[in-house]
Amino acid sequence: MTTTDAAPAIGTTLVIGATGTTGSRTCARLTAAGHTVRAAGRKATPVPGAEAVAFDWYEPATHGAALAGTDRVYVVPPVGDPDPAAVVLPFLRRARAAGVRRAVLLSASSVAEGGPAVGRVHAALPGIFDEWAVLRPSWFMQNFTGGHLHARSIRTEGVIRTATGTGRVGFVDADDIAAVAARALTAVRAPDIDLVLTGPEALGYDDVAAILTEVTGAPVIHRSLSHAEMRERLAGLMPAEFATMLADMDRAVAAGAEDRVTDSVPRFTGRPATGFRAVVERERARGAGADAR
Repeated sequence: MTTTDAAPAIGTTLVIGATGTTGSRTCARLTAAGHTVRAAGRKATPVPGAEAVAFDWYEPATHGAALAGTDRVYVVPPVGDPDPAAVVLPFLRRARAAGVRRAVLLSASSVAEGGPAVGRVHAALPGIFDEWAVLRPSWFMQNFTGGHLHARSIRTEGVIRTATGTGRVGFVDADDIAAVAARALTAVRAPDIDLVLTGPEALGYDDVAAILTEVTGAPVIHRSLSHAEMRERLAGLMPAEFATMLADMDRAVAAGAEDRVTDSVPRFTGRPATGFRAVVERERARGAGADAR
């Protein structure tokens, strides 16, 4: 796929999770380019330039209206569900039967095809749609500037807690994810592959804390926890099964599983991936966390 093969016109694109981190950015890119977008969320929250529609993964009665007349869909699985395939796969089969031709699935770099959770959806996607893509972004840079657990602890305590040790991650900008998502949804040819999305460099959490300190002027430290400590901390905030999965991901980072950089963002957008320092400066200018760190 090149940067010049976008289709001049497509039908309606359904964006699930349209007010979320990547969904909102994908909506904005699509509408800015003149595409017709149906913005799906549980509360049908208005989204500039798009048609808002109520959508709940666990309420199939909301699916028909969301799908009516659409031919492409950006799929953000339900957050926190340890078995999203149970609700996502029936929806995708219904979508295909309703005339949707292309699906772009948001997964994660830590989840391989056929793996746990959304990995099962990934494995099934090519059998449902002829045109598809799976986006597997690394950890979001916005985890440190938005409403994520890390961002909240940075603002209130100046601390990032992980069980990653000195492991490094190719953190990725959510704006870059949206740019790739928009290309995958609108290009004449679907990617028909899975894409691991990273930023331009792999950073440890100590590096992240140092950059945040330099950019904001407020001290931030990385406090390393054991796997058991991290699991216990998370279990107080979410279902135990999901807490264990997240702690396991930290342990995998510590072992080097996410210490990589790919060319997917520049290859699909025609520009370099955005670095972490630039994102912190940009999000700070936008007002994300500007009242604190």
